[in-house]
Amino acid sequence: MKTGGQLVVEALEAQGVRRVFGVPGESYLAVLDALHDSPIEMVVCRHEGGAAMMAEAQAKLTGRPGVCLVTRGPGATNAASGIHVAQQDETPLVVLVGQIERGMRGRDAFQEVDYGKLFGGMCKWVAEIDSADRVPEMISRAFHTAMAGRPGPVVLALPEDTLTEMADVTIAPRAEPVDSAPTQAQVASFGALLSKAERPLLVVGGSRWTAESVAALQLFAERLSLPVAVTFRRQMLFDHCHPLYAGDIGLGINPKLTALIKDSDLLILLGDRFSEVPSQSYGLLGIPDPDKTVVHIHPGAEEIGRVYRPTLGMVATPAAFLEAMAALDVTAKPGWAARAEDAHAAFEAWSTPPDAIPGDVQMGRIMAWLDERLEQDAVFTNGAGNYATWIHRFHRFRRFGTQAAPVCGSMGYGLPAAIAAKLQHRTRDVLCFAGDGCFQMTGLEFGTAVQEGAAVIVLVIDNGMYGTIRMHQEREYPGRVSGTRLQNPDFAAFARAYGGHGETVDTTDQFAPAFERARASGLPAIIHIKLDPEALTPTRTLSEIRAAGKGT
Repeated sequence: MKTGGQLVVEALEAQGVRRVFGVPGESYLAVLDALHDSPIEMVVCRHEGGAAMMAEAQAKLTGRPGVCLVTRGPGATNAASGIHVAQQDETPLVVLVGQIERGMRGRDAFQEVDYGKLFGGMCKWVAEIDSADRVPEMISRAFHTAMAGRPGPVVLALPEDTLTEMADVTIAPRAEPVDSAPTQAQVASFGALLSKAERPLLVVGGSRWTAESVAALQLFAERLSLPVAVTFRRQMLFDHCHPLYAGDIGLGINPKLTALIKDSDLLILLGDRFSEVPSQSYGLLGIPDPDKTVVHIHPGAEEIGRVYRPTLGMVATPAAFLEAMAALDVTAKPGWAARAEDAHAAFEAWSTPPDAIPGDVQMGRIMAWLDERLEQDAVFTNGAGNYATWIHRFHRFRRFGTQAAPVCGSMGYGLPAAIAAKLQHRTRDVLCFAGDGCFQMTGLEFGTAVQEGAAVIVLVIDNGMYGTIRMHQEREYPGRVSGTRLQNPDFAAFARAYGGHGETVDTTDQFAPAFERARASGLPAIIHIKLDPEALTPTRTLSEIRAAGKGT
């Protein structure tokens, strides 16, 4: 006989869970007690939002569900930001939430929340384990559901008395995701469409990728000389230095890539939904008729035809699709290679850092220095803001598993993601890019990094404002600054106060030695980069945006 709490932990062990992220709460003390004797590492976070983002980022980097433990009521609502990331980013996540005792339900008891109503719109499944003997069943289903089809978050509520109840049950074995593959008829139809095409373009994204399927993707593209573009914040899916790479379809897209998409007569969407950001606010394709030949391959059946009616739809994982393509009897046409070569040249020109921006810190030179010095397996993380453009446009991603960034555009994501990445890859460099506003959303998780010995290097790019909102504000209401100014601390001193390493960069030449000292310290580090407020974006100044704004 074992307690429900012990069964929860044993079920997690059976799923291969090595690490969970959470904030302790009295509602799940029995689980915490069972973790005391478990090989599973409990990463103690400062806020449930940070814990959920860490778990989501680990899942992004491993493909297995991340696990987050939070207490009832406020703990659960705090975790909602990370759950939303998992939903929009198609990431498998299992959130275990403490709950009131079963006999108190429906009385508006202390911290009582109806989790089905709270999370039902952004989770694949929300349920409550109502007896200890159902723990193995429910945990197993949670992992299966989180990974199946279009991956996403699952929330399981754990009533306090369920966790202390005794039961004698067998733990379910490790869950594995189920692959779906194209039929022979679909492969033949795809081959026919490809044979007719003169200007094909392959667009890849989504979450059900592995290092092996990324390698297969490259071979498939090479065999047909296909230009390859990636969707927003999925840059690690294709080597940026490969001659077939055409760029990323995200915010601030290269106009030449936009033209390439519009000019294509066969658009192959592999693994992703082509939602608002990559579709440029649903403007690149017609809805529901895309006005061109579209082949959409996605592991979630519900996504095929949801927005765009494809010429051919296939419910398949990227790996299964690429494996099926081995039987494809199609060769590249004359002109395909030249078109891909032109697309890559346009990407290279677009991704060359600017020579100069306003102020004494030149981020273009810093990005070039980092790309020269860092190994190809270095992991880059970020949250949301104009500062992220320095990564997305100017860093050359080379390998799978080197990026953790929120497709949903959540601020505060970079630091929790970096901590998760460093715990997963202790020997790699892990860099978090964060704006001053973005960092302060989850900055207290720096204490988690110090406590866990996760030697991340955080680049806080400080311009004293919520820069992206200021950009929109100056465009819509030029000169009328409201609600976007920030008074910031000394971020280097903040790092030292927690027991980490802190550096301040006021000029470009100070960055390289500051970075090397941070790396050599072996401690979690913050490099406080003071950017001129005029350098609002890599290519436009605050004054230029204001002058171009409405009413001027």
